[in-house]
Amino acid sequence: MKSRSHWAARTALALFAGLGPLGLASQAPPAQAPHDTTKQKRPVVLKEVVVTATRVAVPAVTASVWYRVRSERGGQVSYADTGLKEKGKDYFVLATQTSSNGQDSPVSETRSAPSSLYLRGGNDNFVRVLIDGVPVNDPGGAFDFANLTTENVDRIEVVRGPASVLYGSDAVTGVVQIFTRRGGGPQATASVRAGTYGTTDLEAGLLGGAGAGPASYSVDLAQVTTNGIYAFNNQYRHTQLSGLIDLAPDGSRTEARLSLHYSDDKYHVPTNGTGQVVDRNAFQFGEKTTLGLELGRFFSPRVEGRLVLASNATDGGFDNRQDGPSDTLGFYADQSVNAIRRRSVEGRANFYLPQSVVVTTGAEIDQEKERSFDESQSQFGPSNGSFDVRRANRAAYVQVLRSAVRGLALNLGVRLDDNDAFGTFVTSRGGVAYRLPSGTGVRAAFGTGFREPTFFENYAQGFVTGNPNLHPERSRSWEAGVEQQLGEGLSLSATYFNQRFRDLIDYTASPPSPGDPNYFNIAAADADGVEVATQAATPIGVSVGVSYAYLRSRVTNPGFDTSETALFAQGDRLLRRPTHAASLRVGYGVAGRGNVSAAVNYAGDRDDLDFAAGKRATLPPYTIIDLAAEYDLVAADRGKRALALSARLNNALDRQYAAVVGFRSPGRSLLIGVRVGYGL
Repeated sequence: MKSRSHWAARTALALFAGLGPLGLASQAPPAQAPHDTTKQKRPVVLKEVVVTATRVAVPAVTASVWYRVRSERGGQVSYADTGLKEKGKDYFVLATQTSSNGQDSPVSETRSAPSSLYLRGGNDNFVRVLIDGVPVNDPGGAFDFANLTTENVDRIEVVRGPASVLYGSDAVTGVVQIFTRRGGGPQATASVRAGTYGTTDLEAGLLGGAGAGPASYSVDLAQVTTNGIYAFNNQYRHTQLSGLIDLAPDGSRTEARLSLHYSDDKYHVPTNGTGQVVDRNAFQFGEKTTLGLELGRFFSPRVEGRLVLASNATDGGFDNRQDGPSDTLGFYADQSVNAIRRRSVEGRANFYLPQSVVVTTGAEIDQEKERSFDESQSQFGPSNGSFDVRRANRAAYVQVLRSAVRGLALNLGVRLDDNDAFGTFVTSRGGVAYRLPSGTGVRAAFGTGFREPTFFENYAQGFVTGNPNLHPERSRSWEAGVEQQLGEGLSLSATYFNQRFRDLIDYTASPPSPGDPNYFNIAAADADGVEVATQAATPIGVSVGVSYAYLRSRVTNPGFDTSETALFAQGDRLLRRPTHAASLRVGYGVAGRGNVSAAVNYAGDRDDLDFAAGKRATLPPYTIIDLAAEYDLVAADRGKRALALSARLNNALDRQYAAVVGFRSPGRSLLIGVRVGYGL
């Protein structure tokens, strides 16, 4: 575990799009679409479509969506504030919509050590992450959300529930997809922010072409640096370049989209595994390049074909050399490097049939490769290990989707994966939703999912020995929910979900027999809970979101490790998942010139491992308040120029809390910025 450094990002009104059944398209009521309340007295619904849950563009699906909001002030752009102000090593605190664990949004207002996302009680590697359709997970589901920023992002869709039918491995409890901002304009922006912990944040962006024309582009370059929250060796630097080119040569029949996302980061780590600040030169680094090309064409009004080529390359490692001659305890000279490559090609066809039925068939080939090397000197002796392995996965799937007709919507899908490492695996999902004439909607859904083993779990060498005979981890889930439109701009939703996780891969330091590997498919756990949310957009420009989540998780098979610091303990909760979580968010548009917002996030007590004491521990609950404001000194509709000031105060009451046992969390922090633009 490593320490967490802190910075704050831009703010705007908190917005949320509707939650429907798992993987089931349904017609959402108007209040569940995003609203722009920055100027008009009554909310204006922004017509958007979402695609992640079904791979088909529909007015609303089973996803939480954070949009980039375009006000009518000359087309000025600001971000819907996700309100994420804190990331510990392993989870987020929710913003607008609380899932079962209060940790379901993928965007942070901080920079930190490796950060993960838990959905509905699942493990942190149970979420498939995509950027413009390109999978960016490491093989086996791992993804570091610490460097996921909002620069040049148009919207983010978060789908809860198993989605392996459409996405294969890793989509066990959900999918997060980030969409790069599309071009338009021309527009140009530049911003600078600075604040607590020596944080500076620079950004410049350029957009061109007509948003609905034959060609458009967007490009953005950003960099953030901070000194971190510890006294020494806690600096962080992250540089990001992103871009998107859209081509539509013959209107809506044909389109081509090329996306690029490049990031380079370096994080200095002063802490050891128990949180003590002892190291003066350890750091981790990473470089990631993501490329995606998507081609689409309507061969007829009822037949659409799409081809997606994707590439993701990750190079990184950890460097912890000896601080000095007296540094001879623990792993005092540790270095590792790894290179991961994922390349895939996917083709699918959508058949638009009568009665609002869409049949989607697809096939995909995914090639994965990892080259890893590590060496260390420790009080236990030297160690080194390496592997250079690859595997391929071939898959075919079909989905039948019936959009809401006379209030009834249906969805059913099945997928077959054939993997070089573990053979074949079948997943399925289905759902039904019905909206009564009164506006009440009821829904139910089921699904299965799986996660392939990581290369390290399969092939590790040195102090840890991998197991090449591992099977995929698997899940079975179902859910039921209801939503009600209580009036114009006011809605309420409630969902119950139930999940069973089996064949979980567990590590043991004491294998059953000499020479056995350290990883086995042996553990199991259950998780169920309730999600409740209400939202309101008032005629006077105030938006309010309240959410609460209850999660009950329990280990049903602990595996071989029975020590006090076992990852799975019989009958105990899964680690770092609070039983109760809630959030309150309020936003207000200020006379068409800006906005203010406040967020209150609560996380209940949760279990963790205290390695210093050699036992489990219960972390106390905490409540954090964040405040933010933005104001246009020069409105964008005055000569198409803009000048805006922004401020964000995170952890306004300076609460002391722990997201991970033994590690500090950021205190009160302030970030002030200025943004200039042309053609906004």
